[in-house]
Amino acid sequence: MTSPAAFQVDKHYDLIILGTGSGNSIPGPEFDGKSIAIIEKGAFGGTCLNVGCIPTKMYVYAADVALETKESARLGLDAQVNSVHWQDIVRRVFEKRIDPIAQGGEEYRRGEQTPNIDVYDQHARFVAERTLRTGQGEQAATISADQIVIAAGSRPFIPQDIIDSKVTFHTNEDIMRLERQPESMVIVGGGYIAMEFAHVFDALGTKVTILSRSELLRHLDADLREPFNELAAARFDVRAGRTMASATEDEQGITLTLDDGSTVNAEVLLVATGRIPNGDQLDLDKAGIEAENGSISVDEFGRSTSAQGIWALGDISSPYMLKHVANAEMRAVRHNLLHPEDLKQMPHEHVPAAVFTHPQIANVGLTEGEAREAGHDITVKVQKYGDVAYGWAMEDSTGIAKLIADRQSGKLLGAHYMGPQASTLIQQMITVMAFGLDVREVATNQYWIHPALPEVTENALLGLDFS
Repeated sequence: MTSPAAFQVDKHYDLIILGTGSGNSIPGPEFDGKSIAIIEKGAFGGTCLNVGCIPTKMYVYAADVALETKESARLGLDAQVNSVHWQDIVRRVFEKRIDPIAQGGEEYRRGEQTPNIDVYDQHARFVAERTLRTGQGEQAATISADQIVIAAGSRPFIPQDIIDSKVTFHTNEDIMRLERQPESMVIVGGGYIAMEFAHVFDALGTKVTILSRSELLRHLDADLREPFNELAAARFDVRAGRTMASATEDEQGITLTLDDGSTVNAEVLLVATGRIPNGDQLDLDKAGIEAENGSISVDEFGRSTSAQGIWALGDISSPYMLKHVANAEMRAVRHNLLHPEDLKQMPHEHVPAAVFTHPQIANVGLTEGEAREAGHDITVKVQKYGDVAYGWAMEDSTGIAKLIADRQSGKLLGAHYMGPQASTLIQQMITVMAFGLDVREVATNQYWIHPALPEVTENALLGLDFS
C-alpha cells in the first residue's frame, strides 16, 4: 500500500463513488452537505441500463411476440411475421429510450441540481490509500476521499482461445447495435446471456448455433434443466459438450473447428461465456484493498476486509451478479455510510433470478438436489401449466412449476418455474420465503383468481404432501 503523502492531491472529497450503475443511486438529499466525486469512464447507468438487463429485455419482448405469432396456428390463427425491421428495433431501444436516459443521468449529475457533485469521465486507478488517479494528460487528476464506494461492475469474460484466434467476435456490449441483423450466428456459451440472445436472434429470423462445453443452463434444477435442453436442441443447432479447437475468418464469416473435428460456420460470432469483476483494472493493491480474481473482499456490511474507508457493491464484490442484488446492496451501503453506528448487513437471503429466454425461467432458493444434500426432509411437487385452465387457453405443453418444501415446518425451500410469465409468477413464492410463511396456509388461506395462471402455483402448493 502506498501512502497518500507521496502524491499531490488535486482535490479531496468526503465521498468518491466509482461507477454509475447502482452506485449512482447513493447520493440523495441526505448527502447534500457532503462533497462527492463520481467517476464513470463509460455511459452513465452501468451495464444494466446500457448493455444488459433493460435493452436485452426490450429485444426479448419483440422476440416473444414474433415467436408467438409464428406458433399461433395451435390457437387456430393464421398469422405470420412478414419481415423484421432490425434498425427500427435498434432505434426503438437505444435512440428513443436507453441513450437519452444515460445522457440525462450524466447531465443531471453535472448540473446545478447537484452542485456538491463533481463528475470525472476517464478511467481511474488507485495510486495510494483512498487516493485515485483519473484521466490522462491534461485531463488527469489525483483525488482522494474519506470514504470510497467501489461499484465498478464487471465485463464479459473472453476465453483465451478466442482472443488468440484473432477472429472478430461480439459480446453483449455491442451485439444489440449491429448495423444489420445477421443471417446466421454462433453463440459460445450456455448460461443466462447465451440463452437470452439465442432466443432473441432465432425468433427474429437468424439461424443460431450454440457451442457449450456443458449442458445449457446447468445451474437449474434437474426437472427444468433436462426439458429445457431438449427444447433448445429442437430449436437451435446445439453442440453441447464440445469445445473450440480453432477459429478462422474470411469474407463469409467465422468458421469454428470443434474438438471432435466438426465445424460450425456463421456470419457472426457472439461470445457469452460469463462475466468477470473489474477489480483487476483498478490497481487495488496500491490502496491495500484485497481482492481475488478481481472481486473485492468485503465483510457482511459491504466494507473492505483490508482497507479502512473502502466499500464495494454490485458485480465487483457480490456473490450475485444481478441488478436487483446490486440495488439492494446499494441501499445497505448508503445506510451504512449515513449511520455507521447502526450498520445493516448486505441482503443476500432468498435471492431470485430469471432467464428471459423461451421458455422463460425463474428460480429462488434451493434445487431439489441441494435441499436433499442439506439434510432436509422434503416434499416436492411438479405442476404442469397445461393442467390448469389458463394453460389450456395457451395450449401450453412444456411449462412447469416446481416447489420444494420442508415436510416438518411447512417452510418453502425452493421454487422453480419454466414457462410463460415465470418471472412474474415466482414473485408470490419469493414473498413466501422472505416472510417465512407456512405453505400449508398459503395454499388455502387466500383466494386464487380463477382461471388465472397463478392457479399453477395454487395447485403446486396443494400438491405438496405433508402427511
